[in-house]
This record gives sequence, C-alpha cells and structure tokens, in this order.
Amino acid sequence: MSEVGENILREQIVKVMRQMDQRGLNRGTSGNVSARFGEGLLVTPSGVLPDELTSESVVFVGADGQSASDALAPSSEWRTHAGLYTRRPDVRAVVHCHSRHATILACAGKPIPPLHYMVGVSGRASVPLAPYQPFGSVELADAVADAMEGGMACLMANHGLITVGRTLSRALAVAEEMEEQAAVYCGTLAIGGPNLLSDAQMADIFQRFRSYGQKR
Repeated sequence: MSEVGENILREQIVKVMRQMDQRGLNRGTSGNVSARFGEGLLVTPSGVLPDELTSESVVFVGADGQSASDALAPSSEWRTHAGLYTRRPDVRAVVHCHSRHATILACAGKPIPPLHYMVGVSGRASVPLAPYQPFGSVELADAVADAMEGGMACLMANHGLITVGRTLSRALAVAEEMEEQAAVYCGTLAIGGPNLLSDAQMADIFQRFRSYGQKR
C-alpha cells in the first residue's frame, strides 16, 4: 500500500465505507475508515453518510494532528487510528464499525473466545476487549492500541469493533469475519455456551493458515 497514490487511497476509503454500510456492518454515520499516508493518515470525515462521502471529503491528518483549514472535520476517532499507526508499523489500514453482534458482545463485556478456528483470522486465538473509554479520547486510543497488540482485531467495550490490516480490503475482510464469529458466539450463548478449542488446537490452526490459499 505504500506505493498507492493519494487519489487511489481516497477512492478506496470511500469504497470501503460504503461496503460496510451495504454489508450491514454499519448504520448511518457510525464507524470510520483510514489509511496510512505519508507522515499522517487519510480518514473519513465526521458525521457524513456513506452515500454522501466523496474522495475529496476524506481528510488528511498530519503527524501533528492537524488538518487543512478548508477540510471537513476528521472522524472523532482519528486519534485511535493514529495511535494504531504509531504503535504498529505493519498496519496500513484501519476499519472501525458498530456491527450488531460484535457490538452486543462489546456491550456485554465479552471478548470473542476460540470457539471456531476462523477466530484465528484476527491473528490471535481470541479477540480481546479494550476497556471502555469515551469516544474520540486519547484514553480510548491508548486502550485500543494496548488491546490490539500483536493482533488484527479487538472489541471496544460498550462501543464496537476495530480491525487493522496491510490493506484496506484486508482490514475490511477481518471486520466481516469477526462480525460472523461474534454472531456465532452470541448464538452459542443462547444454547448453553460454546465448546472452546484448546491452545494446542489453535496453534495447529495458525500453522495450517500459513499454507492456506493462493501464494502466487
């Protein structure tokens, strides 16, 4: 993604934000998307509906937290995105959504356990829960960066789901899969709870993931 131009990145951010809405991961103006760019990031603006979003309305926020005087206000969660880029050099895209089942678990204070091997798409055997902090705050940015350490997804207590990736499409794919795993977990809780995979079984899954899919 480091070689992708600014205009292409802006278009991709708009596309991902609309895909989240179309796929039921978001409602209204909730959620936000960003991509690392230069010494800062490109992020969706605050309070703009996906259908009204344009590539020109995507906001560049510099390393100093400043944006152009004529730009729209950036997402209230830009600090959380920026914190992840600072903490994780491998991350080049961030997706945050309020998908239904992930948000249910976040509001119930329940991380996603290793109930299915596809939880491993998150990069870890379970999806942790960042403790509650007010939206848009530095405290929330720190809590999310701590919870995301070494993984690609975490729940945000009483808030929603956030995922990362080397590309925007990958961060979106992780978000979709974690919402599916959240839905499965909610379903198992209604019938007595899940039968969890062991640490050894999840370690085997990660080994198998290394040779899964097309490698060319």
